[in-house]
Amino acid sequence: MIYSQDRTKLRQQYFDVWQKANAGQTLEPMEAIIADVIKDHPEYHPILKNPDAHIESEYYPEHGNTNPFLHMGMHITLREQVATDRPAGIRDLTRKMLLKYRDSHEMEHHMMEPLGRVLWEAQRSNTLPDEQIYLEALRELASKC
Repeated sequence: MIYSQDRTKLRQQYFDVWQKANAGQTLEPMEAIIADVIKDHPEYHPILKNPDAHIESEYYPEHGNTNPFLHMGMHITLREQVATDRPAGIRDLTRKMLLKYRDSHEMEHHMMEPLGRVLWEAQRSNTLPDEQIYLEALRELASKC
């Protein structure tokens, strides 16, 4: 399971899945999604090969750092949203955007900005993410396609 409030446990899942995938072991469905996201990010492979050095690492955007675990987690979130069509309508919007971008990874990067904004706002206001605002932002993104 990829859900946890414990940052160390959450990150450990990435390390474990990557080790398991590289060993050719059978992956559970969620592990397969995580492994696919990791495969799409070769720039993070050195981090995932060295858990002891990186499990507690801090990543500060103000220092120009991207948090690889947050970045990959957003990809996973988007893929789960599309697979379950939650919020309702995201699957159709994604299909429209994919016609333009033709690369689902690139498309997901464009979708991350509205996702991050809605998640940040929910955290700031201590509420659930506003699915309608999120969908509207995605519709706007799709209309530019």
